[in-house]
Amino acid sequence: MDDVVLGMPGPWAEDKCEASDPFTTKIGGLPDWPFQNEAIRSDLLECSACGSRLCLVAQVYAPISNRDLKIEERTIYFFGCVIPECGSMPHSWKAIRVQKHYIEKEPKAVLREVAPLTSSYTSVPETNSWWDKDLSANGFTEEDDDGTDEEIDLEELGKALSEAASVALNSKKQNKNLHQETVAKPLPLSPTTKVTDTRTPVLPCFYMYSQEEPPSKEVSSICLNSSIKENQHDLEEDKKEEKWEEEGYEYDRAIDADRTYLKFKKRMDAFPEQCFRYSYGGKPLLAKEESEGGGTCKLCGGSRHYEMQLMPPLLYFLQEAAKSSSKYSLENWNWMTILVFTCAKSCSHMVDPEKSDSHGWIMAEEAAVVQFEEEAVLTYLS
Repeated sequence: MDDVVLGMPGPWAEDKCEASDPFTTKIGGLPDWPFQNEAIRSDLLECSACGSRLCLVAQVYAPISNRDLKIEERTIYFFGCVIPECGSMPHSWKAIRVQKHYIEKEPKAVLREVAPLTSSYTSVPETNSWWDKDLSANGFTEEDDDGTDEEIDLEELGKALSEAASVALNSKKQNKNLHQETVAKPLPLSPTTKVTDTRTPVLPCFYMYSQEEPPSKEVSSICLNSSIKENQHDLEEDKKEEKWEEEGYEYDRAIDADRTYLKFKKRMDAFPEQCFRYSYGGKPLLAKEESEGGGTCKLCGGSRHYEMQLMPPLLYFLQEAAKSSSKYSLENWNWMTILVFTCAKSCSHMVDPEKSDSHGWIMAEEAAVVQFEEEAVLTYLS
């Protein structure tokens, strides 16, 4: 999968602690778990560097639908530490995959049960010959029938069937309405009013909407048009000679710049508000050439692949909002991007399922690879 979906900023939440559901994509706020908090291992939500409680940075609904796998109930949660000393430490960031437990062999069993039903329907034409033989055995033939009685019987039969169908349909609607009224009031996956732990930091919250990124050629065209407009605006304000000298200097510096970073910046300039990029099994957009891999899954031991990454605008929006509405300072969050690698099989191995209180949901800590600002732009600035 090489298609890239961009996470773009939507409306701010009225309350940073307001509840939604696990299938909502948002930045900040409190995580919407599909199970009770008691089922969560406490160490998963603690900073590996200082032991403090982590805050939710992003919650991304990430279903999978391809030839090999289909999982609709699946969400990626991303956490960070607000302690100033931990902002620049890789071990202070965590990615957690939560999904419904699935068994791959179930669809095959269903197919085997359905198969005999299809074969029975193929024998329907044989009932006509059985009907003809029965009529012949009782002395009835087509020549003996003048058609009058048959038409009367069919009309009565049609009326009877129509009345029966109408009664059945009304009964089905009543049952359906009754069923809807019964299931319309289940206990919500997460309570409408969240009880927050005073130890858990909560960031300002805003919701996201998705937008597909166009192919690379179209991105180049967008960047070019944007650059032309900016240059025209600058030429109107500044003197031409000073402007051309400045641009020539920047161009000379760009020649020796890190090509990986320039590609990163080019994609950023095309959609400057993108908060995250999602491409299940695709290629990450690196801010620097050298990057750690995703390692192996802690549940099944299989390989991990790239799934998504957080982008700098997310930092900007949270830092600006935190200045006026949060007691936590995010100034030490100085990363350029954070790559998230998840199990390539999206496995759902459950540890001690009998003792688990997650009701068929699994939690797996995945790999979060941080690329910090100083390392990414070192070559560019030198």
